[in-house]
Amino acid sequence: MEPVGKFREGIIRALSTVVDPEVPVNIYDLGLVYDLDATPQGLVTVGMTLTAPGCPVAQSLPDMVKEAVSHVEGVTGVAVELRWDPPWSWAKMTENGRWQMEML
Repeated sequence: MEPVGKFREGIIRALSTVVDPEVPVNIYDLGLVYDLDATPQGLVTVGMTLTAPGCPVAQSLPDMVKEAVSHVEGVTGVAVELRWDPPWSWAKMTENGRWQMEML
């Protein structure tokens, strides 16, 4: 999950502003982002999943991701690809995400 250098921090910051409404943790720390890629020209691809295939935000969450990442300086386009394999699990959360869950 390593986007091209100059976009990495901005993309991760942007993804950290998008919160899954079912689990009030941002999607990056929740482990929903499987991979990131960015071309030197600023075209970003976010490969992600949802907590469950029948997730009620399946239509809106990818648009929220696209909107957030599109505001990163230098980003010229964003594509979001939903993936279901491997399925998401609690084990995919970052340490920060697990800490946030403990605080709820």
